[in-house]
Amino acid sequence: MASTTKFIEVERHDGGVGLIRLNRPHKLNAWHGAMRDEIIATLQAFDADAGIRAMIMTGAGERAFSAGQDLEEAHGFDVASSATWIRSWEHFYSVLRGLTKPLVMALNGTAAGSAFQVALLGDVRVGHPGVRMGQPEINAGIASVTGPWIMNLMLGMSRTIELTLTGRLMDAEEACRLGLIHHLVDAAQVLPRALEVARELAAKPPVALRLNKQRFREMSQASFEDTMEAAIRLHKESYASGEPARMMEAFFQARGHAAPGRDATN
Repeated sequence: MASTTKFIEVERHDGGVGLIRLNRPHKLNAWHGAMRDEIIATLQAFDADAGIRAMIMTGAGERAFSAGQDLEEAHGFDVASSATWIRSWEHFYSVLRGLTKPLVMALNGTAAGSAFQVALLGDVRVGHPGVRMGQPEINAGIASVTGPWIMNLMLGMSRTIELTLTGRLMDAEEACRLGLIHHLVDAAQVLPRALEVARELAAKPPVALRLNKQRFREMSQASFEDTMEAAIRLHKESYASGEPARMMEAFFQARGHAAPGRDATN
């Protein structure tokens, strides 16, 4: 069974598996507020559905799981809107962290910036050799706060500093070696393998699974809350400097067109 909203495709698979497919391939599945709202609503619906025991998130097309934040929307952000923007991300991440059922990330391509973070907030990640992952916000003049928090939980401070300050993207082999990708398969096998993993998880005792996920969340909740407060404080300073706006203007000019307004919804 499948259905389509404006920005995502939703499917139900045998074995109690629900699937979300990010569906803006012409934008490398980059997300804006309206798309994130659809993802959140679907995740919450799946989590409340007794017929769904595990979930998968993937992207449409072959190039990207998601390029992260749509810069056409982010271009208009300023000091006044930065706190509201961070609170919207806090809600998105809280929903991901609060899921009672397992979430498998089927990485069909690059996961960059906030999409890298979202991928790491899943429980199991399946990818292929063409996948790249990383935290390139510094290259757009944007302070990175939530990304380093997530990376530090998984990789430790030394690698987190290096990845944050360079903004480089790791290839799939490195990400797998570091434990960020759990199953590395041929591109054509990413979704089949993700479905296999999701069905295996769906068959686990549900109360034990839910309590395990609850405890994982509890172990990092205090630092998550501190991180979101830090993000508001540091993004306010970042946007007050004007650096993000200058860097994004240069980004769009380098691609031969003027920077758009903030209300892009395509």
